Amino acid sequence: MKRKQLTAAFMVLTMAAATMMGCAKDAQTSKTTTDGGKEIREYTAFFAVPGNEINDDNEIQQMIAEITGAKVKETWLTGQTAEEAVGTLIAGGEYPDFICGSDGTAQLYDAGALVALDDYLDDYPNIKNFFTEEEWDKLRQSDGHIYWIPQFNNSYGENIETTHNDEAFWIQTRVLKWAGYPKITTMDEYFDLIERYNEANPTMEDGTANIPYTILCDDWRYFCLENAPLFLDGYANDGSCIVDPKTEKVIDYNMTPTAKRYFQKLNEEFHKGIVDPESFTQIYDEYIAKLSTGRVLGMIDQWWNFAYTVNDALKQQGLEDQGCNYVPLPITIEKGVQNNWHTSGDTLNVGSGLSISVDCKDVEGALQFVNDLLSEEVIRLRHWGVKDVDYLVGDDGLFYRTDEMRMEAANTAYKASHLCTYSYFPTYTGMSQDGINACKPEIQPLEFLSGLPKNVQECLEAYGCKTYVDMIGTNPIPGPWYPIYSFVGTMTTATEGGTAWTKIGELKHEYLPKVVMATDFEEAWTEYQEVYNGCNPQSFLDEVQAEVDRRIEVSKQSAQ
Repeated sequence: MKRKQLTAAFMVLTMAAATMMGCAKDAQTSKTTTDGGKEIREYTAFFAVPGNEINDDNEIQQMIAEITGAKVKETWLTGQTAEEAVGTLIAGGEYPDFICGSDGTAQLYDAGALVALDDYLDDYPNIKNFFTEEEWDKLRQSDGHIYWIPQFNNSYGENIETTHNDEAFWIQTRVLKWAGYPKITTMDEYFDLIERYNEANPTMEDGTANIPYTILCDDWRYFCLENAPLFLDGYANDGSCIVDPKTEKVIDYNMTPTAKRYFQKLNEEFHKGIVDPESFTQIYDEYIAKLSTGRVLGMIDQWWNFAYTVNDALKQQGLEDQGCNYVPLPITIEKGVQNNWHTSGDTLNVGSGLSISVDCKDVEGALQFVNDLLSEEVIRLRHWGVKDVDYLVGDDGLFYRTDEMRMEAANTAYKASHLCTYSYFPTYTGMSQDGINACKPEIQPLEFLSGLPKNVQECLEAYGCKTYVDMIGTNPIPGPWYPIYSFVGTMTTATEGGTAWTKIGELKHEYLPKVVMATDFEEAWTEYQEVYNGCNPQSFLDEVQAEVDRRIEVSKQSAQ
């Protein structure tokens, strides 16, 4: 039945495509022809992050191609860091049509590999309206031009939040249920609970040993280890340092008293056998596979870094029934410190985004494709799928899914053959343009609640919450500089501060695992401090402070 519905939907979209949005001018881009005789432009894209490729005959990608007149072959990062992959592209001198360099974006800009977009924007209203004039100006580089489009954290209409997409201490619901859903707010309480649960319940139902706490330290994802002191002291995620909203001064979180307490706690837990001994050698894929078994009781991570893969795996294996899903806790270093794990509102990361390379032979056509991806019809296909196949519409106009549809959407094979989110192209969150539905199923309030595993529903109810955000609370964006990591991500060794930042990163990768595993913590911490101070961290802090001051001044001028 579904296949017949899908075919009918495809025919409707094909008929509508001829009158939809128009086609970009012909160029030297490769092209194919559909069965209906429609010519489809084909582009290439590389994203310097891990991702999943879809089948060449993916059904929704074909539907989007019928509407937009274009499709993109996406490739993702494998076996390299973002900087290494981008460096290889630069050395080879050949680029895909679209590129997102992630941490390697500054390298692409310095190499002259990217097309300046600002002269084109007025011709593509969906792209132009994606940001305000002030936001576009924030994306201008030192030469005055715009080279990339940040893809995420951009709400259309109301900013709907159901999931804490950012960093937190996560814990499985089975641990909280066992303890009677206690109020856990400090680092010591968190680890104490995990210790007690694991002592009483050392294995899963099938006898597999639990892993009480694991840490991801692979490449740029070592934020799962190194930046917790920022949050434990009650600050929002500026990523690379603390910016005190009261004084507007930059603080180094690496050497605070809280940093020492945190790493000493990890050291204690490591020697108790609570911290996974493979934490400092496992790569990202191994970490995700480990979480997907349901064995890991807790960890610190960003939701987007694990949940979209792990939750599907837990669902497919029936592990939701054992309480293996994760919820966030509002952890700080001690009672009385206000947590700021979650900030409400869109944040513009100016440090990277989707770019068009200088090797693209059809810049106008590529931009037309991005423009069309931002239309309501295509956004609905990207995130909800096909009506009557992937979602239903109630009498009140609200979209929803059945349990069968949710299970299909979590199936790896189904996603590869049918779903096409174009996840690293610009998209909206928040409300749909119809004013009724959310842009994505996971933020549709009723669909969100209905789609939650029973163990998570029970946990939220026990704490008087309706969403993951309710579990930790919400806070306003702390200031006009936020997030300052969007500036730090553009720093290079061309400046003294950028050189210090690079050295600090390399140092923490080497020394923090040693600190956690050391038999003599005080000795290891003292050595780490000495080597750290030799990196000239003050030069880094000074350059960041100058940027904080600049952003504050620009905000004041804009308000006048």
